[in-house]
Amino acid sequence: MSKNQSRRNFVKQTAASIGVFSLPAMLSAQAVTENNKKKVVCLGGHPDDPESGCGGTLAVMRKAGHDVTIIYLTTGEAGIPGTSHDKAAAIRKEEAIQACKILDAKYIFAGQIDGDSIMNNEWLQKVKQIIADEKPDIMFTHWPVDAHKDHQVASLLAIQSWVRLGKNFALYFFEACTGMQSFIFHPTDYVDISDTQEQKRKAVYCHVSQDPPSIYQCGHAVLEDFRGREMGVNAAEAFIRMNGQLPIN
Repeated sequence: MSKNQSRRNFVKQTAASIGVFSLPAMLSAQAVTENNKKKVVCLGGHPDDPESGCGGTLAVMRKAGHDVTIIYLTTGEAGIPGTSHDKAAAIRKEEAIQACKILDAKYIFAGQIDGDSIMNNEWLQKVKQIIADEKPDIMFTHWPVDAHKDHQVASLLAIQSWVRLGKNFALYFFEACTGMQSFIFHPTDYVDISDTQEQKRKAVYCHVSQDPPSIYQCGHAVLEDFRGREMGVNAAEAFIRMNGQLPIN
């Protein structure tokens, strides 16, 4: 049996063991029709986070025929030095819209402020409702062990929404600049993005105000190569699947 056949068989066996809405199951599914189309949702802290963290995977999902929605927790208000929050938000919102066009994804701006993100009951209810309205089968968000507060808040809001919505969709975490922002990231799942790597890059490069080369220099290009080597393909993105029980107070 070839390595590729072994990998395909492993994916199919894994998919069967962990549920129909798992990442392996969606990747190994047959042709997508209106009857078996799934909803993929990604919650990121800022414009450019979903694109750089899992843009290749979102493109793979959309290319397969699934619906994709990107939720931006903030609009990047503090992301352009020397520019007012209102002007920066307008610039970064348009960049995100253009990136979503590249990825053929729906976009939603949740309305929090870059650098001043909030985790409280009011915002949990707001974000939970946004997610509930999208009816995800699978969701991606930041790994919570992250140096950036906005990334952490986005992740916690996603986790608590997942719990309160009955854990009825699969939740996966992506990495961001591992070693600088994400820490102790040990993947459970990989996605081959060899065929969508350039599409991801084009989406990231829509974020002109954020100096796209510096985004890749932060480690994303290295990670695509390294995770690809781990998976045995040219380029890959890696994820951690959410498991276990969380208390609700």
